[in-house]
Amino acid sequence: MPTPENFHALRPGPVLVDGQTWALTVHDLGLLQVPSGHLEASDPFVNLGEGQVVGVPPGEYPVRVTVADVSDEQDGSHLREAYLSVVLAEGEAAAVEAARQSGDDLPDGEYWVVPVDAGTVAFADAEAVGTAMPAGDWYEDVFDNDQDDSWFALMDSAEHLRGGCANIVMPLAKAGENVVLSHSGWGDGAYPVLRTLDATGRPLAIHIDLLVVGSDEEDEAAPAEDAPVSHADTPAPATAPAGSSAGSGPAPAGGEDRGRGCWGDCWGGSDGRPFQQTCG
Repeated sequence: MPTPENFHALRPGPVLVDGQTWALTVHDLGLLQVPSGHLEASDPFVNLGEGQVVGVPPGEYPVRVTVADVSDEQDGSHLREAYLSVVLAEGEAAAVEAARQSGDDLPDGEYWVVPVDAGTVAFADAEAVGTAMPAGDWYEDVFDNDQDDSWFALMDSAEHLRGGCANIVMPLAKAGENVVLSHSGWGDGAYPVLRTLDATGRPLAIHIDLLVVGSDEEDEAAPAEDAPVSHADTPAPATAPAGSSAGSGPAPAGGEDRGRGCWGDCWGGSDGRPFQQTCG
């Protein structure tokens, strides 16, 4: 499990990784509506509506992405998303722990993960997915419909927010129900869902740690994917199940693959059943 000293979400500035100094920057991705208090972390192009769910107070929250400049020249020519974070409160992190689901009994040092197979992670209100996403083929109708407001087009647009990120209102939203998306750092893998707390134990943020930065010891594993993410490589299309008012993607192929390092034993599964993975 990371410590506040080697957990760099929402902390702009230099960080030492494998003997190299990388610059971190933090970027605002707008507000996320979480009216149900059920915050879902998923790969939105594969298992939206079936991701890991964490309880938070109902409300709307800022979402921010922490980006690492991993270029040798430190000139911004090679950027990787390092953390996607939902900010619950402002403050200084004094502890990092697993973001737990309601009623789960994860042992200390273990946590849930987001299995990623389409190079993307996202936060959304879990219940809103069931009411604000349409029936049918999400891939053809929503994700890649050749329109300027398709999810792929918005993620690839530097004018929407920034390239590789998007804040998108769901097609059937009635109260601004939305999804905030980001490319997943080095690519596909299994990424921890963690939370930071201040010295009083107050939760500050929920994070998807994309395992791009950390201490030298934890960063020894090779990257899961060293090629830039391409939406052309997105796997099987997400389709609404028969008889359902909303859709969900299939379980990601290879969802248990190791990412770029890991902090301990981690658990996750888009079908609701946990798998265990020991990383190091």
